[in-house]
Amino acid sequence: MSPPSPDAPQRPKRRGIVLLPNLFTTGCLACGFFGIISAINGDFGRACAAIYFAMLFDGLDGRVARWTGTESAFGKEYDSLADMVAFGVAPALIAYQWGIERIAEYGDAWARFGWVAAFLYAVCAALRLAKFNVRAATADKRYFEGLPSPSAAGLVAAYVWFTSEWREPGLVGLVVLFSVPVIAGALMVSRFPYSSAKQIDWNARVKFFYFVVVPLSLALVVANPPPMLLFLFTMYALSAPTVWLLRRLRRSATATPPSPGDHV
Repeated sequence: MSPPSPDAPQRPKRRGIVLLPNLFTTGCLACGFFGIISAINGDFGRACAAIYFAMLFDGLDGRVARWTGTESAFGKEYDSLADMVAFGVAPALIAYQWGIERIAEYGDAWARFGWVAAFLYAVCAALRLAKFNVRAATADKRYFEGLPSPSAAGLVAAYVWFTSEWREPGLVGLVVLFSVPVIAGALMVSRFPYSSAKQIDWNARVKFFYFVVVPLSLALVVANPPPMLLFLFTMYALSAPTVWLLRRLRRSATATPPSPGDHV
């Protein structure tokens, strides 16, 4: 039997396969919405956990679309809108709901600081997602320019989850709480290159390293989520600025001309 001609009409993909990536995207959106509702109800543990489930769905929708060959412009736009809710609006509102009443006790100026900090984070998330959509076709797949919005949301959620276990964080803890969204937002719109998991070569010699570190990290996160998630997302957020600073210091050291006393 001869193979089908290239010009022959392609068999349409089954509707269930086409809808599958969008169902994962809807799951991301639902988790973001659930996080907002939980924060309004004062259940910050569930609110923050919802952000991490949203990250799981967000990581799956694109991969499922590529595996099934169902990538589309609609799916990309829908994914971006869902990300804005789950990783832009939800973390900002969770942080706001947790800290605004407490910090308002110290004066109206502190309350305005909390409102502005949460809003700035949402704005930076929108700018980050818009920049990603514009540059997605030409960007280096090994790196992200600026902190990815899911990682920024994970950082904010981890700090809220961690501090929500305190009975009274005090003014200093609340200031740090609202500073975290500001810092995360600034990193999102920065030009720092963040490593992407896409650059990991699973067939390289360090394969055993990943198989040890990843399960160990997951086990520690499951054992005690708030501090471990805070540690992991903080390390990732600081990784790119740290590398940039070390390179600048190294260049300054090599470019410094010798002093006159160094000549014989």
